Amino acid sequence: MTTDNEQYNIKQEPFYQAQNEEIELYEAAYAARLPVMVKGPTGCGKSRFVEYMAWKLDKPLITVACNEDMTASDLVGRYLLDANGTRWLDGPLTTAARIGAICYLDEIVEARQDTTVVIHPLTDHRRTLPLDKKGELVEAHPDFQLVISYNPGYQTLMKDLKQSTKQRFAAFEFDYPTAAVETDIVAKETGIDAELAAKLVQIGGTARNLKGHGLDEGISTRLLTYAATLIKGGINARSACRMALVRPITDDADIRDTLDHAIDATFG
Repeated sequence: MTTDNEQYNIKQEPFYQAQNEEIELYEAAYAARLPVMVKGPTGCGKSRFVEYMAWKLDKPLITVACNEDMTASDLVGRYLLDANGTRWLDGPLTTAARIGAICYLDEIVEARQDTTVVIHPLTDHRRTLPLDKKGELVEAHPDFQLVISYNPGYQTLMKDLKQSTKQRFAAFEFDYPTAAVETDIVAKETGIDAELAAKLVQIGGTARNLKGHGLDEGISTRLLTYAATLIKGGINARSACRMALVRPITDDADIRDTLDHAIDATFG
């Protein structure tokens, strides 16, 4: 029988290929229960890394996909009406603090700044979460840790973390892997051969060189695995690359043609 806490456990080892010493650094941060911030471009492995570390540490993981409509109540909880009157329902942040889970706030800058302020008491020596509406002060479980992530490439004056929030976290800065590591990731993740994986990574590198020259973001490692999965399923390599690598990232005809030509040259 599965307990409420066990539903948040990562049952199977997620595939994660270390790039530097991030695993050892995260383990040290968790041992000290330091809050952690993970920065990096879209699809570079931030969420997979957090999942892997939760599995490796054998700790439950509660993930929240932040968005601009998210309120503080969505994080901490609210009163609900039912047949017997009102009852309190903990939000994901409160649940994590109570049971000693890792709480992962994905793309934290998407949330309103007045919402993110509620995490502050959990990220310093207090390790508490005030539930003002309930009149309760939750003391975080000794195993609780807060992890946030965001993509610095999308920072604007309206969508950025306050310094008062940033300086509460130890931070990792992720980037896309080196070509050799990324080739290994794509091959192991999808089961395609290394030669084909290397060709996909080459196309990814071409697109990333266009970032800031017509592209807001390059082709992510995630999209490379999508293309490999389609090819593994029997789709022609050129068609798979156009579908998974080019069409999702641009509507600009010139950029699209440039990348299509790179695909034709690679698989010519």
